[in-house]
Amino acid sequence: MLKQFIVTAIAIAVLQTTAIQSAAALPLPSATPDSVGMSAQRLANIDAFFKGEIDRQRVPGAVVAIARNGKLVYFKAFGMADAAKGVVMQTDTIFQLASMTKIQAAVGALVLTEQGKLPLQSKLTDYFPAFGTMQVGVPGIEGKFTLEPQKRPILIHDLFRHTSGIPYGGRPDGSSAIAAEWPSGGAAQNMGTAAEFANSVPKLPLVYQPGTVFEYGLSFDVLSAVVEKITGKSLGGHLSGTVWTPLKMGDTTFRPTEAQMARVARAFPNNPLDGKPQSILAIQRAPSFDCAGACAFGSMADCIRFGLGVAERLQPGLAAVPGNPGEFSWNGANGTGFFCNPKEQLVVAFGTAAPGELRKYYREQVQDLVYGALSR
Repeated sequence: MLKQFIVTAIAIAVLQTTAIQSAAALPLPSATPDSVGMSAQRLANIDAFFKGEIDRQRVPGAVVAIARNGKLVYFKAFGMADAAKGVVMQTDTIFQLASMTKIQAAVGALVLTEQGKLPLQSKLTDYFPAFGTMQVGVPGIEGKFTLEPQKRPILIHDLFRHTSGIPYGGRPDGSSAIAAEWPSGGAAQNMGTAAEFANSVPKLPLVYQPGTVFEYGLSFDVLSAVVEKITGKSLGGHLSGTVWTPLKMGDTTFRPTEAQMARVARAFPNNPLDGKPQSILAIQRAPSFDCAGACAFGSMADCIRFGLGVAERLQPGLAAVPGNPGEFSWNGANGTGFFCNPKEQLVVAFGTAAPGELRKYYREQVQDLVYGALSR
C-alpha cells in the first residue's frame, strides 16, 4: 500500500532557549504553559519521566523542546551528553540526526524545484543515465528471484516519496533476497562521493517497480547526488545557503567542527536492553559524502524550525499515540524526533542518544506526555 507523504514546505522559527536565557536571545517570545492551553503541572511529568530513565541508566540524557501558538513553553535538557567524559546535557547539545536529515534535504531540494532546476516529474536518468538500466527483482521460491525491466522510469518525485524501488539493505523489515543485495544505510555512507555512490547502485535490482510501493530506503542518498550535480556544490553547501543560514540553524551541518564535536551527544557503549555493544556510526567514522538520508548533525533548537518530506497522519485512530489527522512527524534512528500538529498549533522536537530499540519507546512516551499536558 502506497503511503502518502506531504509535500508542503513549512518553516517554523520556534526556539533557542533555556528557562533562564534572556528574552533577547529568543527567536520567538516565550510564554507560560497555561497561557497557551498547556498544563505546567503535566509538563512536569516529562521531567519526572526522563529523571527516572536516567536514574535507571536506560539513556544518558535528553533535550525536549515544545512550542504552542508560536510561543516557547518548554525547553529543557536532562542528564549527560557524554556520560563517559562527564559532559552534562545542555539545550544546545548537538545530536547525530540520522533520518531526520531527510526532512532538511527535502526542503533544500524543493528550493531547486521552485527555481525550475529540478522538476518533480523529471526522470532520474536525466541526471544519472545508469538508472535507466536497472532491473526489478521478482520474488521466486526458496529465496530466489528473477529480473524484469522497469515498467516506467524512476522519477525525482519517487525519491521524495520513497517509491523508487530503492531499499535499505540489512533491515529486519526489508530482509528479502532482493533487498539483501543492497548496502545498509551505514555502509552506503562510505561508498565514495555522492556521484560515485549514485553511479554504483544501478547495478543492483530494484525491489519494486518504480511508483508502485513505499519502500523506505536509500532514495534520499541518491537525491544527494542529484542536488550536487545540479548545484555544483556539496549537499551541505547547498543546504547551508538555502535552509540552514536563512533559518539561523547554526549548529546543523554534515561536518561538525572540533568544537561542535565536543558538544555531540554520545550513546552508552552498551545497549541497556540487552548489553550488546552499540554506537552511532557517523560519530565514529565521518561519512564519505553528505548523504541526505542520515548524515547531518544538529541541535533540537535547530531541528524544531521546520518540517517536510515527513509522515502525515491521514485519519483518526489506528495509532499507538495521540494526535489529529494532519499531524506530521519524522524520527531518527539514533533517538531524535519531532512532530507538528497544525490543528493544535503544537511543535515538539526531542533528542536522545539512544540508537537501540529504546528510541521507539521514547518516541511514544514523549508524544503521550506532551499531549497529556494539553489543557484546552
